[in-house]
Amino acid sequence: MDGLILIDKPVGITSHDVVNRARRAYNTRRIGHAGTLDPFATGLLILGINKGTKSLTALVGLDKTYIATAHLGAITITDDTEGDRIETPLHTYIQPTEADVLQALDSFLGVSEQITPLYSAKKIGGKKMYELARLGLGETVERPKKNITIYSIGLVTYHWPELVFQVTCSSGTYIRALARDLGERLKCGAYLTGLRRTCIGAYRIEDSTTLDALPVPCYSPATDH
Repeated sequence: MDGLILIDKPVGITSHDVVNRARRAYNTRRIGHAGTLDPFATGLLILGINKGTKSLTALVGLDKTYIATAHLGAITITDDTEGDRIETPLHTYIQPTEADVLQALDSFLGVSEQITPLYSAKKIGGKKMYELARLGLGETVERPKKNITIYSIGLVTYHWPELVFQVTCSSGTYIRALARDLGERLKCGAYLTGLRRTCIGAYRIEDSTTLDALPVPCYSPATDH
């Protein structure tokens, strides 16, 4: 059994948990994935099985599409639901209109510089940033920045304080950092409460299977995509 499997990762488990389930289903240790999803995120995770693992490096660098849910009017230190919520004082902002939201979303189009979230696996001096943050040292180091590209971004729904948007972006873009920056541009604060990955390059969530359905036949990326 060699090739790729598209999995619709459920909420509440890690990407490594998905790999472990697949290893048991296919009775092999040679399984990896292309692009981690946080436990609270759902959606498309590509697994490489046996010789299919050789394709994963190229897949990690593909553009990705997400549907993201942000909560406005508050922030967290982790930029998502994992951190304690800090409400933005009401007197410091005006509740954004839909026109405000659309303008803010449009401002992200193209190439920009993104600051890495404080709680991330990015290393500084041999230490992961989340390790430094847990030691109370996160604010003492300069957080790395990287260039990202937002190819498309659009509003799905907006009912204060919840905002849902869809974004197609370059590999390595932090969507929780995007939600954080969106809150800053709207001057009300925001953090990510939900995330679903729907595409990795030409691979689509509609073609995925669930963990409970494993094992299913693999396919070759060279012939099927």
